[in-house]
Amino acid sequence: MGHLADRRRSGAGVIGRAIGVGTTAVCLTGCSFFSGLGGDDGPKPVEVSVFNVQIGQCFAAQQEIQAEIATLEAIPCDGPHRQEAYATVAYQPPDGVQGDAFPGDAALKSWADANCAEQFQTYVGISYLDSSLFFTYLVPSARGWEQENDRSVVCFITTTGAELTSSAKASKL
Repeated sequence: MGHLADRRRSGAGVIGRAIGVGTTAVCLTGCSFFSGLGGDDGPKPVEVSVFNVQIGQCFAAQQEIQAEIATLEAIPCDGPHRQEAYATVAYQPPDGVQGDAFPGDAALKSWADANCAEQFQTYVGISYLDSSLFFTYLVPSARGWEQENDRSVVCFITTTGAELTSSAKASKL
């Protein structure tokens, strides 16, 4: 069995908006919250396996990477965050494709772009094209596909501007 860090690849959702070319990361890092009372640093990030991300979980600032990642750092959605998981979608091969071979990064990213955009309105309450928010995603790596039977894409709301301080669910942002 391989190293868990070789299980998920990151990708960028780009439909109707240009937020980057290539692989934009969802490698999320934690941050502390200043409470101003007695030196309390507030809630600490919680490390979450990319296989255990739950819809509605929020994550701190993104960094661009072009690598496979194993964990993300979840933070409360009522504090500053830049990403929020909003859908997990099982990959479905195009009509006429037989077998269960890894479809390749390009095919997975194309599939994720379309399917994450499709799920966006259901979660946020407004069409992606009318929203001020963006999306990004994690797709299975070739190793995860083969060794972990990983076939799901995880979609994340993201922002390139000010951090969110509440959930994007039904926000119509």
